[in-house]
Amino acid sequence: MEFRLLGAVSVATETGELPLGPAKRRSLLAALLLRPNHPVPVDQLTAALWDHEPPTRARSVIQGHVSRLRALFAEVEADVYGVELLTQGTAYVLRMPESLLDAHRFEELVALARGQRIPADAVAMYQEALSLWQGPALTGAHPSPPLLAAAHALEELRLASVELLAAEYTRLGEHARAAAVLRAEADAHPLRESLSAALMTALQRAGRRSDALDWFHRTRRLLADELGVDPGRELADAYAVALRGEEWGEPGVARGGTGVVAEPPSPSTTPVSPLRPEPPSPSTTPVSPLQPEPHSAEPPAPGPHTAEPPSPTPLADTIDLLPRMPRGFHGRAAELTALSRAAAGEAPVCLVTGPAGVGKTALVVHWAHRNRAAFPGGLLYADLRGFSDTGTVPRIEVLREFLLALGVAPRRIPESAEGASALFRSLAADRRLLVVLDNAHGSAQVRELLPGGTDCVTVVTSRYRLRGLIASDAARPVPVDVLGPDDGTALLAAVLGKERVLAEAVAARRLAELCGGLPLALRVAAARLADQPDWSLSEMSAELSDASRRLSLLDVEDTGVRAALRLTVSRLPEAAAHHFAHLGRHPGTHFDRCTAAALAGTDPDAAEAALDRLAAAHLVIRTAPGRWTLHDLVRLYARGLDADPEALLRVLDHTVATALAAAVAAEPGDEPCFDLPADFQQPSAIREFRGREDAMAWYAAERDDLTLAAGAAHAAGLHGRTWRIVLGLWPQMAWRVRDGWTPLLRTALEAARADGGLRAEGRVLALLGWILTEEGLVQEALEHLEAAPALASRAGDPHGEATALVNLSLARAALGSPREAAEGCVRAAELARAAGDRHIERLALHHLARHRLDARQWKSALDTATAALALDGSPDPSGASRVLLLTAAGEALLGLGEQAEGIRRLESAADEAEAAGYDEGAVRALGALLEVSADVGLRARYDTARLRLTARS
Repeated sequence: MEFRLLGAVSVATETGELPLGPAKRRSLLAALLLRPNHPVPVDQLTAALWDHEPPTRARSVIQGHVSRLRALFAEVEADVYGVELLTQGTAYVLRMPESLLDAHRFEELVALARGQRIPADAVAMYQEALSLWQGPALTGAHPSPPLLAAAHALEELRLASVELLAAEYTRLGEHARAAAVLRAEADAHPLRESLSAALMTALQRAGRRSDALDWFHRTRRLLADELGVDPGRELADAYAVALRGEEWGEPGVARGGTGVVAEPPSPSTTPVSPLRPEPPSPSTTPVSPLQPEPHSAEPPAPGPHTAEPPSPTPLADTIDLLPRMPRGFHGRAAELTALSRAAAGEAPVCLVTGPAGVGKTALVVHWAHRNRAAFPGGLLYADLRGFSDTGTVPRIEVLREFLLALGVAPRRIPESAEGASALFRSLAADRRLLVVLDNAHGSAQVRELLPGGTDCVTVVTSRYRLRGLIASDAARPVPVDVLGPDDGTALLAAVLGKERVLAEAVAARRLAELCGGLPLALRVAAARLADQPDWSLSEMSAELSDASRRLSLLDVEDTGVRAALRLTVSRLPEAAAHHFAHLGRHPGTHFDRCTAAALAGTDPDAAEAALDRLAAAHLVIRTAPGRWTLHDLVRLYARGLDADPEALLRVLDHTVATALAAAVAAEPGDEPCFDLPADFQQPSAIREFRGREDAMAWYAAERDDLTLAAGAAHAAGLHGRTWRIVLGLWPQMAWRVRDGWTPLLRTALEAARADGGLRAEGRVLALLGWILTEEGLVQEALEHLEAAPALASRAGDPHGEATALVNLSLARAALGSPREAAEGCVRAAELARAAGDRHIERLALHHLARHRLDARQWKSALDTATAALALDGSPDPSGASRVLLLTAAGEALLGLGEQAEGIRRLESAADEAEAAGYDEGAVRALGALLEVSADVGLRARYDTARLRLTARS
């Protein structure tokens, strides 16, 4: 078990990460982890979860999150690892071995590294410590001031450790590696003078004096522009050393009395740990950059008696095959940082991948232009045209262009690609080169173009993931995804002007969403708007809202989304292309391998292989293990491809079969809710459910897609499939009765009537009537429920008739007819008993007990509930029936004056309901307990369950 703060706030276990849920819960866990084994008062937790005035129910919300965390810890048996979340008065404490916390291990490793006398050992420990970082600290937590401060403190620790690592490289004499480590962080933190000073020192030691001087001037200008200050003493001293070009002696001793040393920083200057906060010593508090020291170390301006610092090599003298700097580039801060960090490693190959039109080339070219000074050996670029109509560029042509740029005479260039590749590697061996290989189709196309120098950096872009290059050359992936709404809107503003976009801010954001955040689509839309200044963004958004025209509107001349996707699809193997075309017929948004197989008329293994190939080409997106989706624009493109017209019927039958299997798993022993249609096409395979929990998780994940499938079936006139898909959802409807099922059930009722089946109509009417009763629309419910038993009887469906009678009794009771309600339940129990349906018999007895409770017939209600609890062979996989019967028995006992036993029954019901996540049952049991108890804990549990119910409704 591992708790993580150095990146996303998470808890890793042997079975995967715990589903922590919303940001507030992650924030609560983070606040507890920042002070492990120490009580954290509720007011401090409140400050961590809310920026300003907390809600009045803040304490209840915190209690709810604590309860959920405890449940998650119980599921993975955290107590085995010594982990407990305890209450101490008005505080909570997370008891745990601190070795389970990544931030603690990081600090331990850094402390051990600082005590090492052998530099190589220290380097290994610092590297291990820094490898624990998976991104910015406390990612995913609410950005409240306390948590932001803690994240900042952790980041300061990380940066200090990077500086210490570089110092150890210096002690080893590995100045180039020290410079590489520092360069990535100095790029990301350009105003941190200690980083810049250390980088200049490392560059000077590595014999790159001009680079050190250039870095100083860049930093000096940035400090002046951003902060209006001069460089501090440390940076000025490093500049003075580089300016005089002094030689260096033993590590840690600078000649010439400059005071610049390479020894690791003193422990007293190490940032304070957020895990053990202590006030910093006044003597170690850094001077604010807004208040420079009185005696600035700014070097004097050149004059008659001062030598002007030598300027860097003019860029015009550098080999440069890069395309021009892309215009309107915006955002991508994380990807730019990832490129810089990857490029800082030894002989790295960076692999920038993403779907067509996502802006991979623009990202890499922008980054290359920004970092051109880091590659004095030259900047080489080649478009490999891996996704072009004209075919890929022969390898020998790329190598010939590179060799000519490197000064090789045409007659000395080998004729064979192998010979040219060998010459290129030898020439690159002693250079600091950047090689950009754009639009690669495969790993083999790239390998012979990789330079051989350990100081060279190669950046490859591709629509494919190129896993072979990762395996053979340790390529470091830098994935590029679509832009978020804010960055997408900013890209529009870069093309159209800020004034035009700000004038229609809402329409601009909608436009970015309709373009799916795809930079190519955004640029095409912006080009259309720029060409027609009188056309408003609102009008453009309205036109793009028409899905049938969207792709046409996102094409201009030879550029557009369809053209880019066509080239990607044209390179697919036949099987993958076949499956991709059929995915466009899927009525939902997500699919698994069985769904893809049903659409394409294949088997799950073939479908999974095709999906893996499509994912490698960024045509499908894996959202979870075994679960994929399509980008909106890709879905529209796939929908426009010619595909099997029977695909919709096959996938609907697959949906019907899967929903039926889920219902059987969720309610084992219960009668199937429908028979399969006569023309049903049996799918090659459907998902297997391991039990109720698995089935209910599937219902929750697939509800929206099941609704879309029912809508697609109804629109296609496939009425028998429509009502079956809806009825297949009944276990989730019973579990989450107030989740807005009425519109879907009305569609099912219309389809059942169109299909002409009395049994189907009766069952849909019974389910719809029950939902309407629960929603308070009792009179409308009664109209449906009074017809349902007769329809079921005529159809020879005693199970359906009994269910309809039970539901009818609820409506009658709600309208004040308890006697008729009880009679209906008695009749329903008799029908169910005769049919051998113990589940419906128990259900009827439960509601009969409720009606007798309402009539204050305490003894009869207790006898009925007790008989139902003792009923043999009645399936109750969810535990809901038992919870409700225990509640009814407890209420009856309270009515009879047997308070102790009544409370015991109600407490058992509440505990079982909460353990099962059955909020309706928990509310009913806890509400009954509150009638006889004023316990604060009970009130908090009741409020928490009510909050969850309210949130869902």
